[in-house]
Amino acid sequence: MEVVSMPDERDDVRFSVPLYTQAEAAQYLGMAPSTFRAWARGYRNHFPDRADVVGAPMITSLGRPTPVQPSIPFIGLAEGMFLAALRQADMPMQRIRPALELVRQRFGVEYALASRRFFVSGAELLYEVVDDLGDRDRQDAAKKLVVLRDSQYVFREVVERNMKRIEYDEGNADGYATKLVLPGYEVADLSVQPGVNFGRPYFTRTGTPLHVVQGLLKAGEASEDIAYDFDLPVDEVTEVSDRMGLRAAS
Repeated sequence: MEVVSMPDERDDVRFSVPLYTQAEAAQYLGMAPSTFRAWARGYRNHFPDRADVVGAPMITSLGRPTPVQPSIPFIGLAEGMFLAALRQADMPMQRIRPALELVRQRFGVEYALASRRFFVSGAELLYEVVDDLGDRDRQDAAKKLVVLRDSQYVFREVVERNMKRIEYDEGNADGYATKLVLPGYEVADLSVQPGVNFGRPYFTRTGTPLHVVQGLLKAGEASEDIAYDFDLPVDEVTEVSDRMGLRAAS
């Protein structure tokens, strides 16, 4: 088994500092809170006529989560972003969970989903691992994620597009995520970095915190006025307003 260099979690805020509640992380990734919660906590589904279905946690969570206390570190948000890409590729999580666990073991690292190595060679390894499982359903599921291109297995376009929104440690083949560009926006360019704005999303172009713009929109400020005040494109502010379900004054 190839061993990947591990970060010192005690000194690296990406791993050691809870920044987001599960609901906030789900909101940033544009997904249902219940789905993100199942990824972070795991789940157990009960059935009257058959055995319980149990799913282990798939992303990093710290401490005991509460509705108001952050439990998700930056690295957990990065892992969630990758898993969200799998869902967009129509991948059933119950089929991919065993494969991802084997991928972690093959890489020899707990945070494989947030590593550059997975971005570079994960598609081929994932296909190989799923194929080794010998389960036709899992093999069929893997084909939804991976395609053969130029004699190499690579992630399908929907997965690649989302993974390219993740930046990694420079100069380190095993480096971990350092910056995310949030998915789900057609126009607005929003980034997340653990050392910027306390890990909260900000407009990439100006550094303006997202929550500041959201607060002004909720207060009824016009999108055009907010854009002017913070030197932001009007269409970016308008898209944030639309995603919030607001119709700001014009």
